[in-house]
Amino acid sequence: MGVTLAKGGNVSLSKAAPNLTQVMVGLGWDARSTTGADFDLDASALVCSGGRVMGDEWFVFYNQLTSPDGSVQHTGDNLTGEGDGDDESLIIDLHKVPVQCDKIVFPVSIHMADERGQTFGQVSNAFIRVVNQADGQELARYDLSEDASTETAMIFGELYRYQGEWKFRAVGQGYASGLRGIALDFGVNVS
Repeated sequence: MGVTLAKGGNVSLSKAAPNLTQVMVGLGWDARSTTGADFDLDASALVCSGGRVMGDEWFVFYNQLTSPDGSVQHTGDNLTGEGDGDDESLIIDLHKVPVQCDKIVFPVSIHMADERGQTFGQVSNAFIRVVNQADGQELARYDLSEDASTETAMIFGELYRYQGEWKFRAVGQGYASGLRGIALDFGVNVS
């Protein structure tokens, strides 16, 4: 069992798994238990340098499943949150991540949130976790517990390099402006 983090907490993945080469970042949530449309949460990744995405092609999401170099791969879209475990995941090959990349940010947004009147305050048991691909061992986990009554997108966490180590930070920062707001903040060209 890995480290369970509180908002703002971080852990060295390199120390937890010294020969770490590839991680799976899994995100999950429970299916809607009340009436209304299912929650369609969408995980994505922003491959950044100096706090900005390295280019629009470095924004990995359900319509662009792989980074240009293949270091970050989205495994596909889950529309409801049905079933146990990870609902969406991304695979990160740490050795392929470009040296100029200092962090990979993991936003999660609610698809059609405004049209459906949905916010993260209505979503149950949302989490992000980091798993060592080599042995399936969970290294870190962050269970979202904030009251996010107006937020339609959130940055759940980030992988980042610090003094030659890979670390993971639980972020939990919400955006009422949806994925568009996050993308704009990180320099993605949004039409």
